[in-house]
Amino acid sequence: MDDILNKAFSKAKQHEMESGDCAQCSLSGIFEALNIENEDVIKAATGLADGVGLTGDGHCGALSGGTMAISYLFGRSKADFGDMNKVLRACILSKQLHDQFIEKYGTCRCADIQKKLVGRFYNLYDPAEMEAALKVGMADKCSTLVGEVARMATKIVLEEREKETLESRKSDK
Repeated sequence: MDDILNKAFSKAKQHEMESGDCAQCSLSGIFEALNIENEDVIKAATGLADGVGLTGDGHCGALSGGTMAISYLFGRSKADFGDMNKVLRACILSKQLHDQFIEKYGTCRCADIQKKLVGRFYNLYDPAEMEAALKVGMADKCSTLVGEVARMATKIVLEEREKETLESRKSDK
């Protein structure tokens, strides 16, 4: 399990350092660690960066990406809209990720996280602000956070899959 978790961390961190977009990068790291290919889901995460649309006024994009991965694997399809159990399962697992995130970072709001990591919120639409953010090490700090969230979400996925396997074995007996 450690190899998979380390791969999720390193791939997500690497993607964030090289290309940015915390939501896409955490999701991509998780998918790569789990050998999942789905460009449409990764593309759908684009606008969730930096608290939605680079505003800082939403929850962390890495947390959004992790939640998307969990929902992709354990959520319900449109054909199952009447099945609230699938909704609850994805929500319970997503809440686990949220709670671990809050325990580690104290908040899930992007602007507040930036303040904790680098001292203040930076408006990434402004080139001077972007440059200032990079000078204070925001890329490194955020990429580490992205990697950590990818690891957290991947662990939740692996543990849930393990529970499924055990339950399946019990029902086969």
